[in-house]
This record gives sequence, structure tokens and C-alpha cells, in this order.
Amino acid sequence: MNKFYLRIFVLLAFTLTAPVMDPIDKIAMLIRQGNVHELAGFFAENVEVSVLDEENVYSKAQAELILDKFFSENKPGSIRILHKVNSNANYQFGVLQVNTGKSLYRIAFTLKGSGSKLAIIEFRVEAVR
Repeated sequence: MNKFYLRIFVLLAFTLTAPVMDPIDKIAMLIRQGNVHELAGFFAENVEVSVLDEENVYSKAQAELILDKFFSENKPGSIRILHKVNSNANYQFGVLQVNTGKSLYRIAFTLKGSGSKLAIIEFRVEAVR
């Protein structure tokens, strides 16, 4: 009888666990929330950041400040994932369309594997014309 309950418990444990969100979906969710601090947790030590016409390689902390300023001035409303490449475990790429209510932006980011973790190595924000 105990084995029967154990099997049911194991079956329920596997079916009731929350689905694991892939990194591109997680980053899209953080951008939609405007949660730059948690987004910065995905940054590599140095990140190539391009916001509109300003482009440079920044440290993790500097990139967080730049994106925090951008998202505080441009509160994300709706987000749509336009393109997602996640077939390689060590290299992923995502393109989002972000509507802030007053403007439309295209955000592209590249994640590269470092050890067992993917990190954002490139983050681009462009105005959609």
C-alpha cells in the first residue's frame, strides 16, 4: 500500500511542478516589468550596450544604470517576442518589440554561455520608425 502512495506522490510531484521559463522569455518578462535590477543579473561582466544612437562596452553596473535611465523614461507597456533563437545551449538570441505608449522600440539581445549560465553579452535598443 505504501508503494502505491509513493508512486502517486512522485507522479503528482512531477506534474505539478512549475514549468521552467527559458532565458529569453524570462528577460522579456523582466523588460515588460521594467525590472532592470533583476535583468542586470543576466549581464556578463562586460556588456555591449546600444541605446538609440549611443553604443559602447560597459561594465555590468554601468549597463544597469544606462538601461535603468532608459526604462525610467520609457515605461514598457506591451511586449511582443518577434524572434527567438534558443536551439543552441551556449548561444541564444532574442528580438522584442516594446510599446511604451508614446514610442515603439525594437530590443535585441544576445546571450552566451559561460560555464553553466547564460549571460547577456549584447543589448540593443532601437526606435522603430
